[in-house]
Amino acid sequence: MMKDTTTLQEFIGYLKFEKHFSDHTAKCYGADLEQFAQFLLDEHRANPNTTDSSVSADHLLLAADVQTIRKFMAFLSERQYTKSTTARKLATLRSFYKFLVKRGQLGSNPVSSIKTPKQDKKLPKFLEYEQVQKLLNTPPTDNWLGARDRAMLEVLYSTGMRVSELVALNLEDVDFLGEVIHVRGKGKKERICPIGSSALQSIQHYIEYRNRRIQADPGFDSKVLFANKHGKRLSTRSVRRKMDKYLIAAGLDPAISPHTLRHSFATHMLNNGADLRSVQELLGHQSLSTTQIYTHVTTSRMKEQYENAHPREAVQFTAQ
Repeated sequence: MMKDTTTLQEFIGYLKFEKHFSDHTAKCYGADLEQFAQFLLDEHRANPNTTDSSVSADHLLLAADVQTIRKFMAFLSERQYTKSTTARKLATLRSFYKFLVKRGQLGSNPVSSIKTPKQDKKLPKFLEYEQVQKLLNTPPTDNWLGARDRAMLEVLYSTGMRVSELVALNLEDVDFLGEVIHVRGKGKKERICPIGSSALQSIQHYIEYRNRRIQADPGFDSKVLFANKHGKRLSTRSVRRKMDKYLIAAGLDPAISPHTLRHSFATHMLNNGADLRSVQELLGHQSLSTTQIYTHVTTSRMKEQYENAHPREAVQFTAQ
């Protein structure tokens, strides 16, 4: 964090301790704001009319107006930032200045009149069920790390939870009798997700190995569900590395991410008749519009199947 940006430090603290943002998300907000602050400093120093070269970043952040924000957007465009990245940075600035208005440090939000760049619609990538099966069956189950990895992949596909939610799970979060799992989502929001018998069996198999590890290692964190080889909570990066290994072993595209299992879960649920509202709740989406992206996937799939299967689709109409 830049030395002379007390305001930024206070904002990051607000995100973490009042809004309950994760460390990773708060760090991303901080990086966006630091870039903006550096842009302001560079612009100030490059201005031939500048008389005070020692002005602080805090001062420039508070003095920024609509024109300044537009200049920053143009700066990002010149450097060929994607529309989605630009939109994220603009959202960061909007939140930051809303925070300053709320604290009484500014009378109005200079970002409020700036429209977010229109996004190119990207349909989420998903795996066919046969590909999911191939991936889930790849980790070996005759050792504790393989059993753990099989259980992790099964849970991701069975529940549609995020990887950050997966690594946050504790053993007590799994209700084997009720066949549900307690998930802590974004912004400390909690939800209950049904979990399938296949995933539960994989967890139980892994726990047998896990319990033996706990007995042999006094330093093993017995609270954590998915632990690394040192007995500590796994990181999201570790889950990604494990999945990369199994994708290659299964002969699947290594560009697939753990989040693709979440997309696959949602797409397969809708394809098999689940209603949109239920899928929204299962995914932990705050807005139904976020979940609606999956209807575009299922609709395009349905059209493709229609074109391939309908007997009249290939018939050319001839006017009489």
